[in-house]
Amino acid sequence: MAIFIALGAVGSFIKIPSPTGTVALDSLPGYFSAVAWGYLEGAIVISLGHILTASTVGFPLSIPLHVLIAVMMIVWALIFRWTSKKIHWTVGIAAAVFFNGVVAPAAFVPIFGEGFFYVTVIPLVVASFVNVAIAGVANQIVKKAGYI
Repeated sequence: MAIFIALGAVGSFIKIPSPTGTVALDSLPGYFSAVAWGYLEGAIVISLGHILTASTVGFPLSIPLHVLIAVMMIVWALIFRWTSKKIHWTVGIAAAVFFNGVVAPAAFVPIFGEGFFYVTVIPLVVASFVNVAIAGVANQIVKKAGYI
């Protein structure tokens, strides 16, 4: 897990341009950990990945809201694992992209207004797709190679 947390830290510096500056490739190791090893491993890696990313730009939405986002990231990773295992890994990718890219910014509309949703949804969908798709494909490659 330490290696994947470190990879999340590295990914936290690979940013997708967004108004908050917290959209990055930090969740890829967390999604991979969730689908490859389990809920707990994925939860720890993905939540720390988000906290590390938010810390690189000074927690622009406040520490409590970034902790809330980290909890949301845990839920999205659990959804990714569950749908990947129970239905198909491509459905897991679609579900995680929808929840992280659309549902997450929609959850903040009561706090920040609709404008926040409109300016964050595209960067989040793009970053979510990149993070989850690479994690899903990497998991398939590693699984077919017999490493997990």
